[in-house]
Amino acid sequence: MAGVARFVASSLAPAAQRFAPQAAAGVLRQVLEIAIDGYQRFPGAEKVAERQLSKNGNDAQLAIDAVIDQHIRLAGVQGFVTSIGGLVTLPVALPANLTGLAVVQARMIAAVAHLRGYDLDDPRVRTAVITCMLGEEGVDDRLKKSSLPTSPLAIATAPVFDPELDRLVSGEVVGELIARISGKRMGLMVTRRVPLLGGAVAAGVDGWSTYRVGQYADKSLVRRIPRPIEQ
Repeated sequence: MAGVARFVASSLAPAAQRFAPQAAAGVLRQVLEIAIDGYQRFPGAEKVAERQLSKNGNDAQLAIDAVIDQHIRLAGVQGFVTSIGGLVTLPVALPANLTGLAVVQARMIAAVAHLRGYDLDDPRVRTAVITCMLGEEGVDDRLKKSSLPTSPLAIATAPVFDPELDRLVSGEVVGELIARISGKRMGLMVTRRVPLLGGAVAAGVDGWSTYRVGQYADKSLVRRIPRPIEQ
């Protein structure tokens, strides 16, 4: 995970500072490519999903629950590892944590989408995946404010791919991730004299955030392929 974070962090930090929609979309495309296709020893979403499906007797819901649990733990680990250095390492750790969390959550959502019958190569589905990263409160708030036009399910099942919507969603997601990391930064500042405590705080925050996002993806991305009727 640390290698994945370093791989993308150099692109993520400048885009986050500029808040340019096109830059944000480019960054999240990199995140999605790693999350969906995998990177070195970091398996992609489909492989993770199929592995959990096999372990859970081909029960898609049990596999989804297992995927979410797996990524909650993974988010906690990367949050701890990228936050134990204390105050001195914050400028480096925060971009790495931001990238690591984005990859973990994107892979989790993409695995859920795959288990529900969505085609991860479809650009509409990829836009829906990053929309789910906003979480239920984030999506609902933006729908009320009209800064987001529709839900992840509607995006995934739209007649055509909308590149402008993809850029809009990307900007919103990058902004949301920055806001989450900035809030966590305050906690790390408080615990700066006790680095391991800072790591524990970060692990808890990232794990909880990933749980909420996973539950929202499970709720939003309803099954597309009807289950066969048992005779």
